[in-house]
Amino acid sequence: MPIKMTPQQAIKHMILDLTARWDGCELPSGLTGEQVDARYDELVEQDGHWDARSETREGLVETGLPCEYSRHYESKAVAAKAPNGQWVGWTYWYGGGKHADPEAIDWMEDAYFLDCKEEEKTVIVRTFTKAE
Repeated sequence: MPIKMTPQQAIKHMILDLTARWDGCELPSGLTGEQVDARYDELVEQDGHWDARSETREGLVETGLPCEYSRHYESKAVAAKAPNGQWVGWTYWYGGGKHADPEAIDWMEDAYFLDCKEEEKTVIVRTFTKAE
């Protein structure tokens, strides 16, 4: 059973996990939501969260779920699995042209938990080349 966290804390947990892996470390297991918040705040104070936050923002998979939209940016619903096993989804904003800044949109505030059913499927992939 995963430890209770908010979707925002689960995303912060992903960011902390990513920065720890980059540093060749592991986060302690069983972190509470409050501990995640405190560690994330420390990371922000050290200004060490930007790269991991940016990489996490893109998500791991597209969910195909309906999401927010804007006439200024393109968007898609994405998700990733937090270190505690929970799937979290959010809207990934991108595009917008030369002077746009979709990274500035606070994507974490509207995050939500997802149920994910995984099933293995066999797929045939055909690759053609011209016969000589």
